[in-house]
Amino acid sequence: MKDTRICVVGLGYVGLPLARLFSTKYPTIGFDLNQNRVNNLMQGHDATLEVDDQLLQDAIHNHGFRCTTDLNEVRECNFYVVAVPTPVDVNNRPDLTPLVKASETVGKVISKGDVVVYESTVYPGVTEEECLPVVERVSGLKFNVDFFAGYSPERINPGDKLHTVEKIKKVTSGSTPEIADYVDAVYNSVLVNGTHKAPSIRVAEASKIIENSQRDVNIAFMNELAKIFNAMGIDTHDVIEAASSKWNFIKLSPGLVGGHCISVDPYYLIEKAQVYGVLPRIMRAARRLNDGMGAYVANQTIKCMNKKGVLVKDANILILGITFKENCPDIRNTKVVDIYNTLKEYTPNITVYDPWANPDKVTAEYGISITSSLSSLTPHRYDAVILAVSHDAFKTLDIQNLVKENGVIYDVKGVLPRDIIDSRL
Repeated sequence: MKDTRICVVGLGYVGLPLARLFSTKYPTIGFDLNQNRVNNLMQGHDATLEVDDQLLQDAIHNHGFRCTTDLNEVRECNFYVVAVPTPVDVNNRPDLTPLVKASETVGKVISKGDVVVYESTVYPGVTEEECLPVVERVSGLKFNVDFFAGYSPERINPGDKLHTVEKIKKVTSGSTPEIADYVDAVYNSVLVNGTHKAPSIRVAEASKIIENSQRDVNIAFMNELAKIFNAMGIDTHDVIEAASSKWNFIKLSPGLVGGHCISVDPYYLIEKAQVYGVLPRIMRAARRLNDGMGAYVANQTIKCMNKKGVLVKDANILILGITFKENCPDIRNTKVVDIYNTLKEYTPNITVYDPWANPDKVTAEYGISITSSLSSLTPHRYDAVILAVSHDAFKTLDIQNLVKENGVIYDVKGVLPRDIIDSRL
């Protein structure tokens, strides 16, 4: 392993933390197509906030880590790690375009004896059936003769400062027993909690896809319970607290399911299952239910407004938060947008405040103008305030001072004091 020279392809939420970690033990280069991203990283700042600036600067200055858009700079590497997004299209079908393009990139530089490891979340079979044939075609090399492969699914949790990349137990695998041992050893050398070596690449792929699918189904159950208990006039959080007193109850909360993993990954397994003649009813139902929760929150807020005699038409509404989760700038696939779009049918006077989100990126992605300045909020102006994301900054915010005397406060996250809210999910 002393001669291992690593290139990480894709420097987003997954690739950069991994590349930074590898650089503490191996010569490591990060490759990305986005020149602005590369420039910012080489100046010592990660806009995703996944890697602390001091850690990044230490990697650059003390470990020789560098990022580039120039393929010629990575030709001397011999261990390629692909960490690019695996999105779905408008019809929720897997879009393998980023993986195919990344495989073409690797194919242009890979040499005899080299290894390519994929980290992107996929359905079983993608690595060997879709990606590696591309590497073969572009490179002219033969898989498992001239070059080898592995799969080690990413487990990055954006914004999570406890389960950071070096503390995550990683699943590893390889295309031959020897390569499986090699891939496992490379990852093991930088991880605090070690690895789990899967018996095959397909098993490793499947293990990742069910991690997020299981959580999607579990949250869908809680969201369904929330709908039932709200209709009955029972507080769902009180029910969960009572039930969790039993030793084997799995305590989860209802909520919006967005982001790059849980709200996307199940579609990959759903699509592949149908190829084999299996209709994954539970997973499909969970996806439909979770995808509808933004509209449900908006309609529950409207219901509260009607009960208090607050005119919904042209009402002033404040939404707190637009990122897909708390205390991180990640806006990918956020379901807060569904709250906004549903309310937009009734009023154009919607303010979105989020100190974590980049306003320009939100506008570019969703066509929504937001503010990141607390001073832009007007006291006693809003007919309704919806706490959509539980940023720490919102927990100390005087929300009562923002809403009108007869206004509505709706708590999606269940974190506000009970005596100030009108309802919660």
